[in-house]
Amino acid sequence: MLGALLTALGVLGTLGGGALAAHAYSNSQQDVPNAEAYGPVLWRNETAGELFPATVGDPPNSEYEASDEKIAQWRRMGISQETSCSKGLSGETKKTAQQLGCEAVVRATYVDLTGEMVATVAIIVLPKSATDAQEMGEYLQGQSGEEFPEGAVVPFKVAGTLAAKWDESRRNGMGGAGLGGNLPYAVAVTTGAVDGRGAGALPDEFGEYGADVEDRRPWMNAAEALSKSFHVHITRLER
Repeated sequence: MLGALLTALGVLGTLGGGALAAHAYSNSQQDVPNAEAYGPVLWRNETAGELFPATVGDPPNSEYEASDEKIAQWRRMGISQETSCSKGLSGETKKTAQQLGCEAVVRATYVDLTGEMVATVAIIVLPKSATDAQEMGEYLQGQSGEEFPEGAVVPFKVAGTLAAKWDESRRNGMGGAGLGGNLPYAVAVTTGAVDGRGAGALPDEFGEYGADVEDRRPWMNAAEALSKSFHVHITRLER
């Protein structure tokens, strides 16, 4: 049954990515001669499917790519064609990104292999300097330690998939990481339940550090892990 589900999700995810093929974040497949020059334009030079692979997981070592199906933990549902910073991020996260010179936010939605958790991954393009990307990452990491963290990313719902009802009211966790160097990007992730179940509102005795914090922790951990997987993935796309 699970195999049939994953097969169906794979087809839907492929359709979502295909919708962006013509768009391809403009200037697709430029001939850029070196990593220093390529890093800042990687986000629009790679195809949508390469930037957001069909499956992604946490590589156990350098022998694996994050996109390797053997280590898959998440399967792509679709890729947004909207690249606006103001429409891809929310709240203080949006404000912080814009202050740092946000050029674009590209997003894709994934569902974990159990079919229970949904996530939208946002790659935030910050071309002014490498330190801006690192500062954005520090902001996101700081939020992950807050009792009531920012939602950060605006969920991208994908009709006809398990992410069809995914919206801001269903966000339960967030995480993020900054890159830097030749890669002026930060990765932000928001997570929630496919069935819409919310985190928090539990009696205090159910949590060592407070019920809401404890109940949100799995969502936060999943978002943080997914952001790190994309950190690895983007780093390895650099040529």
